Amino acid sequence: MAEKENKEKQIKVEGANEQNATKQTSSTNPQKAEATDKQKDNKKEEKEESKDNAECDAKKALEEANKTIADLKDKYLRTLAEFDNYKKRTLKEKAELILNGSEKTVVAVLPVLDDFERAFKDESDDPKAIREGMKMIYKKFEKALESLGVKKIDTKEKDFDTDFHEAVAMVPGQADDKKGKVIDCLQTGYMLNDKVIRHAKVAVGQ
Repeated sequence: MAEKENKEKQIKVEGANEQNATKQTSSTNPQKAEATDKQKDNKKEEKEESKDNAECDAKKALEEANKTIADLKDKYLRTLAEFDNYKKRTLKEKAELILNGSEKTVVAVLPVLDDFERAFKDESDDPKAIREGMKMIYKKFEKALESLGVKKIDTKEKDFDTDFHEAVAMVPGQADDKKGKVIDCLQTGYMLNDKVIRHAKVAVGQ
């Protein structure tokens, strides 16, 4: 009888323990579930925040790119306009140079023209005076040409040089020291700033 009662007590204790365990489990599980939900919400919020940040960064990058494009476009248009103005100005200067390029030459020889006019008005019959007047005008004209960079090609006792001379006659029977040299200048040659503009026509010893 006592043994039977002990067994019933033990069964009751075990049942009570099971109930307590069930209560503890039921009280613990909601806390775990709530914690899990909070973690999920936090992760969701982090993802949304990260997405918002990415979209914000992309928007800023796009705005900066558009601003850069606008600046470059403005610079390009300004450069294009400046180049167009430069091209027009250059064409105008070139056209003026073609039309008025001889201005310096004309201004230099006008005084010589004035001397010719004065000489024509002179009624002197003295040949010597006329010759001296023509000589003065000639010298003045030479100086005017020199001021423009024009100078004569020297031919006196020079070796024949095709860069400066044009042989129009050969003079045979010359001494050895005269062979291949300029004997006479038949037409004066001229240079303009070290460039031959007319070769000197010469007779060459043979």
